[in-house]
Amino acid sequence: MNRNTNRRIAAAVLLLLLALVNYSLTANQPARKKSTASAPVPAQARSPAPLGKYQTAAARQIDPTTLYGKLVFGYQGWFSAAGDGSPLHSWNHWSRDRKQPDVNNVRVQLWPDLSEYETDELYDTGLRYPDGSVAKLYSAWNLKTVMRHLRWMRDYNLDGALHYRFISRLSTHPEVRVFYDKVLDNIRKSAEAHGRIFAAQYDISDYTGRSIVADIENDWMALVDGLQVTLSPAYLHHRGKPLLVLRNFGMAGGTRLITPEEATQLIAWFKSNAPEKYRVTLMGALPGYWRTQGRDAKPDPGWPAVFRSFDVISGWPVGRFRDEAGADKWRDEVVIPDMKECARLGIDYIPTVFPGYSYHNADSAKPYNDKPRLGGRFYWHQVHNVVSANATMIYNAMFDEVDEGTAMYKAAPSVATQPVLAGGRCFLPLDADGEMLPSDWYLKLADYAGRMLRKEIAPILARPIDP
Repeated sequence: MNRNTNRRIAAAVLLLLLALVNYSLTANQPARKKSTASAPVPAQARSPAPLGKYQTAAARQIDPTTLYGKLVFGYQGWFSAAGDGSPLHSWNHWSRDRKQPDVNNVRVQLWPDLSEYETDELYDTGLRYPDGSVAKLYSAWNLKTVMRHLRWMRDYNLDGALHYRFISRLSTHPEVRVFYDKVLDNIRKSAEAHGRIFAAQYDISDYTGRSIVADIENDWMALVDGLQVTLSPAYLHHRGKPLLVLRNFGMAGGTRLITPEEATQLIAWFKSNAPEKYRVTLMGALPGYWRTQGRDAKPDPGWPAVFRSFDVISGWPVGRFRDEAGADKWRDEVVIPDMKECARLGIDYIPTVFPGYSYHNADSAKPYNDKPRLGGRFYWHQVHNVVSANATMIYNAMFDEVDEGTAMYKAAPSVATQPVLAGGRCFLPLDADGEMLPSDWYLKLADYAGRMLRKEIAPILARPIDP
């Protein structure tokens, strides 16, 4: 074999090796796909499921014109602290009586991981860590903190936040309106800064005012004209209009004082009777059994027509099942039939998933760790179920809901990293079910949930990554 032949063979081998290296690199990168505002994300070739260690995906530009392909988070943003400069002057939602949290009045179930927060966004509580140091908490009034939360969404490739506005208190407490307006503006600035999306949602829980229709209409006009939220390039649109969520219409229990007639009037205003700049695409966050009008739905005969007048529907599953078998039953008896009904009516359907549930510190009658997280397996099982049922969008309850233990953001991984309580009360660490997990575990799982929704990875029933 002559020298030229040897050189040709060597060159061919080198080219083959380079090709193999290039293939290996590109095969492990998730496909980047452009979303569309006019149709659900189409099926495409699926890459092998990623197993083992968490790997950060390539940065993805979020399309604010559509819900299709989105995994969006509910964001309460209701946490305040005395001394945060807000007009509330209280510890809203951190404690039962809105006074400084201590071993007797603290109400939250999950303790946030505060290791990344800085001094100017933390406020002293009456609680102490096992080493005796003072425990501190944050306030959503602080722009720096909300920026941090939306930056986490960017860092873990998550789409954005839908902010709750509880109309019951907005309509009766001016200081609450000021607080919620500031939090929403914080979310807006943070979403714009970090390339995420945001939208508003009205929760009518325990409304006791005189005119819920006028109160919601007036508040929305103030958001559009005053805060100008819909002019933000980050405000989420769907079907050509800004998205707005109406939550808990027709939900049984409580004092949710809205009739089917009032709901019909309000929906008609938002969809067609309001001046053009106030019109929206309406998402109804409805009772879990809205379609059959059973269990958690009010029995009034006017509600079925109201439920079916929304542009997008999501049924509420939190607390309706507690394990993987229950999640499968929910999929078969609720999610899949809901999807079929919505498809028949030309309505988009966005199923809701949640990581677990515990409300014991707020209500001692509620069991501790009532719906166990199982190290993320409970959450992942639900995501797999809805994606396998061909969901085109997912609502994730919740990003920061530490009251009911459904928060997905960074939380205390163990007893050693959370304050000490007494009298049989305790927080719920991430290792409560016997597995050590990092504080950002659920952000990582949500990243993979979004990838699976967008068909960047194949549906896989087992948890896709290890801690």
